[in-house]
Amino acid sequence: MRVRLPDGSEREHPAPVRLIEVAEGIGRRLAKDAIAALVDGKVLDLQRVLDHDAAVRILTAADKEALEVLRHSSAHLLAQAVKRLFPEARFGVGPVIENGFYYDIDVSRSFTPEDLSNIEKEIARIAQENLSIERMEWSREEALAWARERADPYKLELIEAIPQGETISLYRQGEFVDLCTGPHLPSTGFVRHLKLLSVAGAYFRGDEKRPMLQRIYGTAFFDQKALDEYLHMREEAERRDHRRLGKALDLFFFHPLAPASPFFLPKGALLYNLLIAYLRELYRELGFQEVITPQLFQSELWKTSGHYDNYKEHMFFCEADGVEYGVKPMNCPGHMLMFASKVRSYRELPLRLADFGRLHRYERSGVLRGLTRVRSFAQDDAHIFIAPEMLAHEFDHGFTMVRRIYTDLGLPDPKVTLGTRPEKAVGDRKLWDDAERSLTDVLTRRGVEFIVNPGDGAFYGPKIDFITRDAIGHEHQLTTMQLDFNLPERFDLKYSSDQGTLCRPVVIHRAILGSIERFLGVYIEHTAGAFPVWLCPVQAKVLSVAQDFNDDARKVERALSEAGIRTEVDDQNDKIGAKVRTASLEKVPYLLVVGARERDAGTVAVRQRGNVDLGSMTVPAFATLVQEMVRSRKALS
Repeated sequence: MRVRLPDGSEREHPAPVRLIEVAEGIGRRLAKDAIAALVDGKVLDLQRVLDHDAAVRILTAADKEALEVLRHSSAHLLAQAVKRLFPEARFGVGPVIENGFYYDIDVSRSFTPEDLSNIEKEIARIAQENLSIERMEWSREEALAWARERADPYKLELIEAIPQGETISLYRQGEFVDLCTGPHLPSTGFVRHLKLLSVAGAYFRGDEKRPMLQRIYGTAFFDQKALDEYLHMREEAERRDHRRLGKALDLFFFHPLAPASPFFLPKGALLYNLLIAYLRELYRELGFQEVITPQLFQSELWKTSGHYDNYKEHMFFCEADGVEYGVKPMNCPGHMLMFASKVRSYRELPLRLADFGRLHRYERSGVLRGLTRVRSFAQDDAHIFIAPEMLAHEFDHGFTMVRRIYTDLGLPDPKVTLGTRPEKAVGDRKLWDDAERSLTDVLTRRGVEFIVNPGDGAFYGPKIDFITRDAIGHEHQLTTMQLDFNLPERFDLKYSSDQGTLCRPVVIHRAILGSIERFLGVYIEHTAGAFPVWLCPVQAKVLSVAQDFNDDARKVERALSEAGIRTEVDDQNDKIGAKVRTASLEKVPYLLVVGARERDAGTVAVRQRGNVDLGSMTVPAFATLVQEMVRSRKALS
């Protein structure tokens, strides 16, 4: 049997051979450090047996694939520790997730922070025991008997859900056995740098009708430095959490009587509207026409568009006069009706229709998260109707807009992906090929580095997605431009060509920020609530040194307001230091201090966000400074 190694060399082994023996054949040091093996692209335990020619790479702590194995086994150590401390515990699922792992657990009482600490200590003891981790493959009957003996309905259901004929594997470490597909570490001793992070409620198998379990989240790394860096990043993420900042900055709140539907307070509404006003300014400049479409449509529309058959579970419905209506979850079907409302000419193309209408989608409660996953929202949504030959030009036009918006908002250059024809696609194959070629040409001509994701296009057309990375490294897909050959066909859309013939348009679905609500959640966390001056609900705050100077502070506020600068006064009976601290927590870009010296000189003492002293200025000079920051949309240095 031949084993091909990463350096291109080959080694012969008698078949069958355990993967740990392959590692030993390469070198004793490698075998000592080995975590698992990558066999023909699949990660396997070192105890697995190889019985055919294969490409093999032995994985160590230096390999990214090994981190997932570590975390997979860490979840088992977590469950074993819980079982030792809470013998009555029963277990749901315990997968690896981004940056860590979790396990869903059924116990008779709620876990406390002290419990997490004790579980962590027990995990450390299990690691010190350095228990071998053994893979076992059982028959269906053996596995079911094991689950029944444990009186564990969760594992019993998981086993019953495994298709007939599929391998059922379990793993043993010491006294603990768990159902799992693997792969796992050679022993528990590899788990040295682990941290349990939090507890949350979670329905079994994500079904709201099933029992609520307790989900313990944790993470693990191969070295303490990496763990410390992750915990620091996590603390930073918590500091930037838009839900916390939204409350602290008085931007928005939620109420159980309107689940997952945000209430924007005056400052939050101002921020929201400033963003939309900015987009409207670009729309006027770049040839978009804003429209307003209804909230309710008879279900017949959703049947025509295909949403009734494919998206119904995410929609809200009501009935009036014996007719079923659907609340719109997206704007595109309404825009199809708008295009079809009269005879269209090629001279009208491209027809760019933009819509900030409210949308409503039913999202399950388990996936809701502040502004980033809501049921009521608006999008910077546009549908662009084009002749097929306009495709390249219109995507080029879209790129110009994306670059402009990302620059003005201070977002980093996005990663760009091109999603091509999926297996189940509608539309003429040649149309797809031509569209993909045109999009590739646009990206290449603009010098854009991009990743091709084969088969990742929507079923109705290829797409370009833009993925941005926020200040703490989290990636967010905000912008999308998607071609659609399907809806024009469903709605029988036509335009008159220059030859007088009727032709089918192509539609581009385009959203740059996407959901305004979701974007604000991402943007609040990216900026930590310290918005650029042009977007700040309050751009300057005037602080009186003492009550004797309140009238002077109000005069400054009036002068700045007349100059178009959003200004507040803090004339409370507090010391100036307390006022400065309060305004700093509110992330106000400029603090203007007014006392005897400033009153006598006709100036204000200006402090920029970040505790930068700009010295004394006249009120007109300060107004000019802010107006220039707004005009240029520069970030504070």
